[in-house]
Amino acid sequence: MSEIAQRDKLQRQIWQIANEVRGSIDGWDFKQYVLGALFYRFISENFAKFMEADDESINYASLPDSVITQEIKHDSIKTKGYFIYPSELFENVVKNADTNENLNTDLAKIFSDIENSANGYPSESDIKGLFADFDTTSNRLGSTVADKNKRLAAVLKGVASLDFGEFQDNHIDLFGDAYEYLISNYAANAGKSGGEFFTPQSVSKLIAKLALFNQKEVNKIYDPACGSGSLLLQAKKQFDEHIIQDGFFGQEINHTTYNLARMNMFLHNINYDKFEIKLGDTLTNPAFLDDLPFDAIVSNPPYSIKWIGSDDPTLINDERFAPAGVLPPKSKADFAFILHSLYYLSPKGRAAIVTFPGIFYRGGAEKKIREYLVENNYIETVIALAPNLFFGTSIAVNILVLSKHKTDTKVQFIDASEFYKKETNNNVLKDEHIEKILNLFADKKDEKYIVKMADIDEIKENDFNLSVSAYVEAKDTREKIDIKKLNEEIKETVKKIDVLRDEIDNIIEEIEKN
Repeated sequence: MSEIAQRDKLQRQIWQIANEVRGSIDGWDFKQYVLGALFYRFISENFAKFMEADDESINYASLPDSVITQEIKHDSIKTKGYFIYPSELFENVVKNADTNENLNTDLAKIFSDIENSANGYPSESDIKGLFADFDTTSNRLGSTVADKNKRLAAVLKGVASLDFGEFQDNHIDLFGDAYEYLISNYAANAGKSGGEFFTPQSVSKLIAKLALFNQKEVNKIYDPACGSGSLLLQAKKQFDEHIIQDGFFGQEINHTTYNLARMNMFLHNINYDKFEIKLGDTLTNPAFLDDLPFDAIVSNPPYSIKWIGSDDPTLINDERFAPAGVLPPKSKADFAFILHSLYYLSPKGRAAIVTFPGIFYRGGAEKKIREYLVENNYIETVIALAPNLFFGTSIAVNILVLSKHKTDTKVQFIDASEFYKKETNNNVLKDEHIEKILNLFADKKDEKYIVKMADIDEIKENDFNLSVSAYVEAKDTREKIDIKKLNEEIKETVKKIDVLRDEIDNIIEEIEKN
């Protein structure tokens, strides 16, 4: 079975599990149980493989817990970041799930043990709270312990039935792909609340490729509003082409999606010492100030959300915002995320940021920030994408590419609004569309109706409007009419009408005679 066929089969199975076991529980809330079980299975199998070290004579799951010494446990945690006893492995728990009257409390203890195993180790912050949203005692699972256990057993058995292939066959990424698939489907069904943190894989791929463009080696990659981590993971998928030395960094304000992002790192086989995801408000409590700068930044920040802005008098002196001389409006934080990313960007790096179109033409403080960005030559490209690419919104978003190492003083505008394929309820960027955009991005040449290289003076004359439509001429798709030919056709039609009238008059005259 091909990888694509296997992935399709897995996605159908996972969605079936989700629908079968959620019962009366809202799907958007219940996703955490399915995703949590996926994660539990993944780290169990991954840890067992690590402990067996390719020795076919060892079956870690069959060992008694008593053979595990403190030294073995200590060494394992130093390498993997956590520890799981044989009896706590997913495969051993699922064996008796149907008959275990204490399943919900047993799972709670196992998850607590896994998280607590990292206490006092460098991985503690990466492991702590990972299972916080997998609440096995929640009334959402049922009003009685029996109901809770029945539903939990169904989840575990469903996840156990999935065929992920062997680790050595390089199918391990199917865990992550299946995981992202489930998030994306729930995001689609949840409307706007889902689309706020899930970036479709096709768009994520384009953003990652833009940020890593022509960089064979980067120190690290960063997402200031990382959501479930999909943008960072697209950089991981480009790993063969780009060396990322110090790993993956992200900050997320929502606790649930913060946990999802950390799980997602493990699911994609990124070890705890190669990623750092922080919980908190990026704009008012930024993380990683000691880790600056970053060679690659990817981001899909929330669109036009409110923030404290000028109500905090210290922010105007913040090094991230001070150079622009003005704070973004309190009602629209878009440029706050952009200025934050610019500050974190290295002199050799690029930032690729999904943006709401309104920020490129609105007046006031946003116009002043555009002036700052243009006059300091930080804007490399603005790309207008097709509408309806994101879950929960039909808005045609833009991608803003920032750079501190431009070799000219022009801004590139690309109209990619015709690059998409219609699939079900959404449009999708296919690989050929992504390659087309990247080729246009690389060429930096005018192309009628698609690309315009505008110099700073032209942008100034245009009142610092950075909308793609202000520079790229729209193609006239109206039918062209040949007036001379049309007049000849009209003359011929009139002649035919005159002939018909004469014939009708003759017929009427004959009728009247009779």
